[in-house]
Amino acid sequence: MAIENTNFAKAEMLIRKPVSEVFEAFVNPEITSKFWFTKGSGNLEENEKTEWTWEMYGFSLSVMTHVLQQNKKIVIEWGTPDESTLVEWVFTSMNENETFVSIINSGFKGEHDSIIDQVRNSTEGFTLVLAGAKAYLEHHIQLNLVLDRFPKGLA
Repeated sequence: MAIENTNFAKAEMLIRKPVSEVFEAFVNPEITSKFWFTKGSGNLEENEKTEWTWEMYGFSLSVMTHVLQQNKKIVIEWGTPDESTLVEWVFTSMNENETFVSIINSGFKGEHDSIIDQVRNSTEGFTLVLAGAKAYLEHHIQLNLVLDRFPKGLA
């Protein structure tokens, strides 16, 4: 029996908005900051680096956009040079007002237990991102899911 590569995290969600609006929400930091990171240095552009910041955690990282296919796909590379991974968003228009978003984070490295932790954390994180995007885009509600995932004072 062949064993499939399980070194990836996957999160998916239907968002009841047109694909153009959903795609733009992940490209434009003015929108993305309403449900994920707090600040971005600019819109994602193919073959360009962008800085994303989570001010509540005092954390920033640089992302390199490898693929930007309008309303279809985004592929970025992020992390440290030694431990970077790829994140791929696929946007599927279900009809004029519904978009199915699939996010796959792949390329985890390390020992087996470390990879399991990375896959679990990434799956959880991207599920929160999609839920936050859904709430914001469909209902204009900022749930603060990423902020509240690691509240101050909790070890």
